[in-house]
Amino acid sequence: MKRINNSVIALSLFLGVANANAQEKKTLSLDEAVQLGIQNSKNLKIDAAKIEEATADLLEAKNRQLPELKVSGSYMYLPIKPNVDIKLPGLSGGAGGPEIHQVLYGSANLSVPIYNGGRIKYGIQSAKYLVEASKLSTENDKIAIAYNVAQAYNNLFKANQSIKVFEENLAASQKRDETFLKMENNGLIARNDRLKANLQTSNIELQLLEAKNNYNIANINMDLLLGLPETTELEVDPNYIDEGSEVKPVVFYVNEARENRKDLQALAQQRKAAELGSKAAKAENLPSLAFTGGYVAADIPKFLTVYNAVNVGIGISYNLSNIWKENSSLKQSQAREKQLAATDELLNDNIKLDVNREYQNTDYSKKRIAVFEKSAEQANENYRITKNKYDNGLATMTELLDADAAQIAANVGVINAKADAALAYRKLLQTTGTLTIK
Repeated sequence: MKRINNSVIALSLFLGVANANAQEKKTLSLDEAVQLGIQNSKNLKIDAAKIEEATADLLEAKNRQLPELKVSGSYMYLPIKPNVDIKLPGLSGGAGGPEIHQVLYGSANLSVPIYNGGRIKYGIQSAKYLVEASKLSTENDKIAIAYNVAQAYNNLFKANQSIKVFEENLAASQKRDETFLKMENNGLIARNDRLKANLQTSNIELQLLEAKNNYNIANINMDLLLGLPETTELEVDPNYIDEGSEVKPVVFYVNEARENRKDLQALAQQRKAAELGSKAAKAENLPSLAFTGGYVAADIPKFLTVYNAVNVGIGISYNLSNIWKENSSLKQSQAREKQLAATDELLNDNIKLDVNREYQNTDYSKKRIAVFEKSAEQANENYRITKNKYDNGLATMTELLDADAAQIAANVGVINAKADAALAYRKLLQTTGTLTIK
């Protein structure tokens, strides 16, 4: 029997060690968490592909200003003798002509653009603006990710701190239950009062279970957000809630947003590209001029041989149908300009609204801290007084337990208020485009 018990204990110890090893612990500062979130963001990988696409479009636009050199060659076999009738004096054709069964032909053509109404130049510059717009959009997404990570970090912190408060209060409540049980056995308190205290302990246990559940969910969410294994248990730095600085007037943050918002800057680049698109569309009504050159060689055995047929010149191209056709590309580009102009106005209005709203939320969050701290001070003092009164028979068990519950809620409220204020300040910085990414 002892052997079986020893085996069970050994197995339990082994499983406990294995479980401890499987649950990796990792301490992260908020800045480290933000860096991991950016490194493993799926959205940023999509943004990187968009930048590559825009860069490829720029390369394509630049290629249009380079010379075009085309080489072609053909070999043709003629199974049936062709009828060749040459009209030049001194030459004859027809049935008595040479036997022609194959033809070899080769050519090389060079074209160097000289003038095309600025279409190539506008296309290159427009593509550059769009590349810059893609990069700015990525920077804007990075700031959004930094805030999302901060929000997840904040939730993890609040859940963790709540667990600590409930564990402390549960330990005190369980100790109180032991005392009340002894007092009941000695006939000092009624059984009903002791059961009320037990009920309070059970409520704290439920609150602790809920806090642990919230912590586990927040931890898994954080792991996925940072690209870490789901079994990683994260520990946060509690000092991050003291990072907020003094809030300046709202006008300061509105001006900061106008200067630093990456989405606003990206939209400005898109508007420049659209403006150049309209210019390029207008240039479609202009002729194109290019330097041309070529080389031709041909061989028809027993009949004709041509080589060193070099040609140079200037070619002009103009689509006469533009005279009676309306320029649809221009109309599309101008409509695009109008859309972007309206989007710019709407974005500016939204920025003003966002900054003012988050400014008010930040101010409100900071004021909440003072209120909750005062409430916690009052609740702690109220519990002390009620406890003294209860010990002296001047307060009921219900009053004591109500004071204890109010004390717990007030202390948790202080922690949450400080965390929410730190997060609100970061949200304000995000709306201004100045949330730092170290």
